[in-house]
Amino acid sequence: MRHTPTHPYERLTPQCVLDALQSVGQRGDGRILQLNSYENRVFQVMLEDGSAVVAKFYRPARWSDEQILEEHRFALQLGAAEIPVIAPLELRPDADGPIDAMRTLGDPPTLAVWTDEDTAFRLAVYPRRSGHGPELDDPSVLQWLGRFVGRLHAVGAAEAFGARRRIDAQTYGHRALQALLQGDAIPRQQADVFEATARRALTEVERAYAAAGELATLRLHGDFHPGNILWRDEGPHIVDLDDCCSGPAVQDLWMLLSGSQESMRAQLAHVLEGYRAFMRFDTRELALIEPLRTLRMLHHSAWLAERWSDPAFPAAFPWFGSAAYWSQQTEALREQIQAMQQAPLAP
Repeated sequence: MRHTPTHPYERLTPQCVLDALQSVGQRGDGRILQLNSYENRVFQVMLEDGSAVVAKFYRPARWSDEQILEEHRFALQLGAAEIPVIAPLELRPDADGPIDAMRTLGDPPTLAVWTDEDTAFRLAVYPRRSGHGPELDDPSVLQWLGRFVGRLHAVGAAEAFGARRRIDAQTYGHRALQALLQGDAIPRQQADVFEATARRALTEVERAYAAAGELATLRLHGDFHPGNILWRDEGPHIVDLDDCCSGPAVQDLWMLLSGSQESMRAQLAHVLEGYRAFMRFDTRELALIEPLRTLRMLHHSAWLAERWSDPAFPAAFPWFGSAAYWSQQTEALREQIQAMQQAPLAP
């Protein structure tokens, strides 16, 4: 019996990966290694010339062509400013490639698009880079990361995104909560108390934004946590900007902080010392650290619920959707309400 794919990613067989790369002038030698990525499908592919590339297949229907091309444009601008971000390679359709309908988009062309049955697939190709996580207990590393983000933000502030989303209470909070309530991820016995707690938390988020006043927004990395930072002898670099968005500068800083209030205060001082070498920092944004953490929690739960039809998610997150999970999330939101009612962190 012929197997009918239940998820578009099932069509990304090794042969499909090789065919897609060959169709944009990257001829693989058959050696493929799938890399760790839940949102997209990412493969390291050895080429016939002995080099290697990383092929990133974007999750179908997540981003539009315009949103991905804005990501690529930002990465190319950062690269041009000698900021260590791995930018996508230029792609050219191969007229003799196995995928006849392959198109490339962008200026320069960095995004390949083709349709398989009723699904549009999008591909970007990157140079292979490696590294390890940063040592965040080292003050010099925190200062270095602060300088890195300051340089990134100096480029990010030069122009605005037009298609990428904005991180705020509506996008990452209310929409996330609405998606959860409309689905079936939350057990009935936990739904009411979770909803009530989440709405109280969002009220505190909106209060904090209103109290901070009008703040500048700029193009951000958007998900600058230690797991997305690769460290080499020459310092930090990042491999892509999949979650880049518009928002306040502190969004790219607060995930570098952890531990007690005293520890985070010391860490923040080191990060800002580096950051201010390249960018001014509005200290009013410090009042948004806990609100942004709250939005991230809600957004993460909604992301898991939305992706549940992808077989990779139940396998990787078997605890999601259980009564224990939602009880824990409810309690975590209560703690966030208390944290948002306290004085903001200050270096």
